[in-house]
Amino acid sequence: MSEVGIGTWGIGGLAWGERDDERSKQALHHALDLGVNFIDTAYGYGEGRSEELIGEVLVSRPDVTPIVATKVPLETRVWPATDDMAVEDCYSPGWIRSCTEESLRRLGTDHIDLQQFHFWADSWTDQGQWADAVSALKNEGKIRFFGVSTNDHEPDSVLRLLESGLVDTVQVIYNLFDQSAHERLLPRCEELDIGVIARSPFDEGGLTGALRSDTVFAAGDWRRGYFKGGRLAETVARAGAVAETLAEHASSLAEGALRFCLSEDAVDALAGSCGPELRRLRRAAVGVRGARETAGPLVASQLLRRCVVREDRCLTSS
Repeated sequence: MSEVGIGTWGIGGLAWGERDDERSKQALHHALDLGVNFIDTAYGYGEGRSEELIGEVLVSRPDVTPIVATKVPLETRVWPATDDMAVEDCYSPGWIRSCTEESLRRLGTDHIDLQQFHFWADSWTDQGQWADAVSALKNEGKIRFFGVSTNDHEPDSVLRLLESGLVDTVQVIYNLFDQSAHERLLPRCEELDIGVIARSPFDEGGLTGALRSDTVFAAGDWRRGYFKGGRLAETVARAGAVAETLAEHASSLAEGALRFCLSEDAVDALAGSCGPELRRLRRAAVGVRGARETAGPLVASQLLRRCVVREDRCLTSS
């Protein structure tokens, strides 16, 4: 599996302003041509539109067999998940099965490589019948592996679940601005041999070097809320300071951001953007490989942890 995968929230529309389906499919084709063979999507990305576009692309590409991960949304459609919510209301067996069946249809496949729950509350670990539903889908060959995606900026919200032996992977926000997963989640995943997918390696564009303090996001783009108030200017200033610090160790801010994530031993893959950031993502990945060949994987991690001040800002879109 390629370490750098593509996240497809953006191509589903709804939260990212107007999208052009043909351009989205071109971006997917381009990623596959570059050798990317891991695609992360979700039922909730455009109410299945992201999955449909991926399915359309893959049916026309018999030359590739990428690993595809998707997600089951909360049935209540209220997020993030909290401990006072009943798991039966969020992930009932019937809901898990119906979402999986619909994802299989949209993706045009007979199995899902990795099915994930899109949000999680740790009190649910030994409640409800969700585990039986997942096990049945595995036994039927409809899903190969199962994981969960943590609530935004809450990496410790799955620590109890890790101990249950019921999950194969965890997806978590991990980047230079939010390193909180390094404290407890990542070490425990490594000890238990649980795969880790790091999402938002560029902090929704904040670590690409492409944003400016006067950047205007399109109507319908959720980042208008994420970078609301003075957060955009603050992010740009912090990113600039980080870029200066990393100048001797990375050819670009984007490369440094990826090198930070991939130098973490517990991280198996990144779910980055398949939109405008794809080319930057790919160039940065090449830089990471070059750094490993010349300096080894741990040197980069040590450099970045030493010279970058941890930013526990934990922004949300609300």
